[in-house]
Formats: sequence, C-alpha cells, structure tokens
Amino acid sequence: MKRVYNFNPGPATLPLDVLKEVQAEFLDFDETGMSIVEISHRSQPYEKVHNQAKADILELMGLGDDYEVLFIQGGASLQFAMIPMNFATKDKKGSYALSGIFSSNAYKEAENLGVGKIAASTKDENFCRVPRQDELKIDADAAYFHICFNNTIYGTEYHYIPETGGVPLFADMSSNMLSRPVDFKKFSFIYAGVQKNLGPAGVVIVVAKKSLIEKSLETLPTMLRYDTFYKKNSLYNTPPAFSIYVVGKVARWIKNSGGLPVMAQRNFRKAKILYDVIDESDGFYKGHAHKDSRSLMNVTFRLPNEDLEKKFVAEAAENNINGVKGHRLVGGMRASIYNAMPIEGVEVLAEFMKKFQRKNKG
Repeated sequence: MKRVYNFNPGPATLPLDVLKEVQAEFLDFDETGMSIVEISHRSQPYEKVHNQAKADILELMGLGDDYEVLFIQGGASLQFAMIPMNFATKDKKGSYALSGIFSSNAYKEAENLGVGKIAASTKDENFCRVPRQDELKIDADAAYFHICFNNTIYGTEYHYIPETGGVPLFADMSSNMLSRPVDFKKFSFIYAGVQKNLGPAGVVIVVAKKSLIEKSLETLPTMLRYDTFYKKNSLYNTPPAFSIYVVGKVARWIKNSGGLPVMAQRNFRKAKILYDVIDESDGFYKGHAHKDSRSLMNVTFRLPNEDLEKKFVAEAAENNINGVKGHRLVGGMRASIYNAMPIEGVEVLAEFMKKFQRKNKG
C-alpha cells in the first residue's frame, strides 16, 4: 500500500486511524450484515451514528442545548444562497466582509437577491489579509454579519472574533472547523463543508442557535428552509449517510486525541515549521498572507519564477509530497495542513523546501 503526504486543500487528508476503522466496518457495520452505505437512514444503527456525531460536535465546541447541528447537502455554496433567503430582507440586509473568493461568492448570492451589503473588503490588496476590526462598517440593523473565518485559496485566517455591536455573527468555517479552541458562543450561525478538515465531500455541517433556525419563511421551497432540517433532525430526506458517519468518526478521533486544545497545539507547531522556512529563505519563498493574517490551515507562498514553481511541484511529487500546487488565482504553492496532516508530513515538506532552495537559489 502506498500512502503519500496529501497537502490537497479539499477533498483533503483524513486521519489514518479513521480510514482504517471505516475499512474494517465497511462490509458489516455494527453487526447488521450490511455496509453503512446500504442501511436505512431510518434504522436504529444509523440513528445512533447520526445523533452521536451531533453530540460530539457540540461537545467539542462547548455549546449547549440552545444550539443545533444540522447536516445539509449542496456544499457551502448552497449555504451562500440559503442564508440570505432565510434571514435577510431588502429592509434588513446581510452584511459581508470580503476576504477571499468564498466570502465574495457568498456576498454575490445575497446581492443577487437584493439583500446584501459590503461591510469591508481587502480585494484591492489581492486578499493578502483579513479586514481589521476598525475597518468593519456593519449597519446596526443588519440581519447578520458574515465572514469566512479561514480563506483556503489565499491562506489567510481571522485570529480575532469580530465585534458586531449585537448583530448576529455568521461564519463559514469550512477550512478550519474544529482546528483550535474558539469562543463559539459568540457566533449565531456557523457552517462548514466537511471535505477540508472533517470528512469526505457530500455534507455541510450547520451549527446554529435554535432561536434562529426554528422557523423559516413559509414561501421558501421546503429543502431551502432551515426549519425543515431542524424539525426533522436533518432526516426529512435521505441524508448523505456515509459522509455523516465519517464526520462522526473524525469528531470522535479529535476527542480521543485530546480535543481542540491538542489540535491547536499541533496545528500551531505545523504552521510554524513551514512559515519559519519561508521567513528564513532570504526571499526565495515569499508568503502571500500578511503575518498577522496567516492561516494555520493553508500555507501559501511563491517562488522566484513560474518555471521554478512547476519544477517544485514535479519534484515534490517524486518525493511523495502531493497537492502543493497553489490555486490559479494566487499561483505558487499551497500546503494545506489540516488536523489530520501529521507533523512528520510537514517536516518532510519543510526539509524538501530547504533542499530545493539550496539546489535552485542561483
């Protein structure tokens, strides 16, 4: 069996222990004689998986009974539309901080509905940082204030929780969900496509205050209403059972590993290893993000020219280092070092970077 160090941004690496558990249970789940992808979503064995995943997520986040976990299909991109459809109006618009492509796409959906307003943007700086608190212009009567907590493409992350003056705080946490302790109680609505840090593609986790999602506009289509998922425990229709099953295993793996404090310790260490190589390279490697906005999950950097960048990707693959090519909008390299990326993998990449610089610094 060949396993590489997988730095892809999503779908991304998963804990090896979880993959082995899934493999062992795949043909006969919980002594049912069926695979998890075959059993009924109405059955007791699946219901146990579903509800345990929800409970573990809330426990990891330190949230109580006033929050609910929903499992929704359609990716984070569907949430971009569902959020303004459920919560904003032309008189009470959603307010958006633009810090990258995904927050911009979220705003576009609200703008198309005539219910979006920009509170801050770093687009003119090629999204090399997140907006500062003093740059946020949030209307006092806004329906919500929306941020993308970690920007996968540009390698930036919020290291503070915005003060909103009482406006409900909404966050896309697709690429850093459960990567470190956060005061999640300050957020009214959090969503995350799981394929980056929590599981396989196919499901979005929504963690929201029950008071927000217990009632939606009756004029909305059934599957675009949050109260449909809330009232039916995300089982109104057939859920993406396999994805939820793996998410539950990843959540349990995080708990068994020591929870979010341990994840944070590991993630800070991994990020420091790579950023130190960049900072000590005498300009051979140049980070895209400002230092105070650097992501702990996605390390983005450029090399002196595109020919060297192509060579870097090719030689990295020869050394079992995969998925380091940057997004076309930023170019260069991107190393995604989510929870499941072992420190050993980051150390291998860092050593490769040093050797590559020595061979090609000219």
